Amino acid sequence: MKAAVVNAVGEDFVIEDVEIADPIGGEVLVDVKASGLCHSDAHIQKIDFGFPMPVVLGHEIAGVVKAVGPDVVDLKVGDRVAASLVGACGVCDSCIAGKRHICENTDSLLRGPDEPSRLTRKDGSAVTQFQGISGFAEQCLVHENQLVKVPETVPFDKACLLGCGVVTGAGAVLKTAGVRVNDDVAVIGCGGVGLNAVQAARLAGARRIIAIDLQPAKLELAKKFGATHVINPNEVEDVVAAVHEITGRKGVDHAFEVIGLKPTAEQAFQLVGPDGTAYLIGMQRPGTRLDIDPITQMIMTPRTLHGVYMGSTNAKLDIPMFADYYEQGRFNLDDLVSRTITLDEINEGYAELDKGGVARSVIVFD
Repeated sequence: MKAAVVNAVGEDFVIEDVEIADPIGGEVLVDVKASGLCHSDAHIQKIDFGFPMPVVLGHEIAGVVKAVGPDVVDLKVGDRVAASLVGACGVCDSCIAGKRHICENTDSLLRGPDEPSRLTRKDGSAVTQFQGISGFAEQCLVHENQLVKVPETVPFDKACLLGCGVVTGAGAVLKTAGVRVNDDVAVIGCGGVGLNAVQAARLAGARRIIAIDLQPAKLELAKKFGATHVINPNEVEDVVAAVHEITGRKGVDHAFEVIGLKPTAEQAFQLVGPDGTAYLIGMQRPGTRLDIDPITQMIMTPRTLHGVYMGSTNAKLDIPMFADYYEQGRFNLDDLVSRTITLDEINEGYAELDKGGVARSVIVFD
């Protein structure tokens, strides 16, 4: 099959022929129909997070089940599915407590060291699978616990976004933060994840939804997704002061940082008022340290700094929920897809994403 391979940190994607194994145990072979270009994959491509190379990245996928292993229970050939990074064993203490996003036994969904690699080159050498998915390829081999059925009414290029961009951004608002009616919300970064945070805040009934981004086009899109106010940091002297002016008080109840930069992470913490919480969603570089004064910023004015992983999602529940919202016209997936491309155009797609002018590009397969 054709796959986009990263052979070393910092190198471009290279389209290569990669062998994929037959499914065993609870594995499912999926014909990939759409795969979203997420910034997280670009981070792994460009920054050394310790992932072994060569690797096939990609984790926002939707497709059709091609074959199933003998232990698969809930899926059958022909089912339409979306994948999620959140792989839950279902039996550890965290899973039993309903916190499947922090499953303690995710390795149980992968092949063991004594089993053949799911992905190999023709010479038999292993190719690393990214987070149990590796969706920048014509097929992927995934444990059934990382797959969720999606209805035919959700097109593949929209369905692929449900497993990451949607559950991460919207989940951070609805599940991690529990935003309520009359809360004030700020979202720093209006790409695919940030736009989902914006529209989830609207869904939750937030009073003021303040979108912050350097790209005017993204701010206009944020308005379409439900932002009541927008701020371009290039056009104001002080973003924190601008937010305080909008709210008429000392800050918002919830601030979501989606970019993954030290300055914006620290800014998110400054945006929240007393008893407010700043949520860090974007991937920070390894070794990043934040400058926070615990006396003035946390004790004298109580605030909370909260890390978010995958929107605290239970994918088996949340992906169908957001699919239902889309079918009902209550959740916008259509405008999240800025353009569709082929697998051969993946490097150009990420270059366009780096420029900041698109929400999501999606690879589509025939």
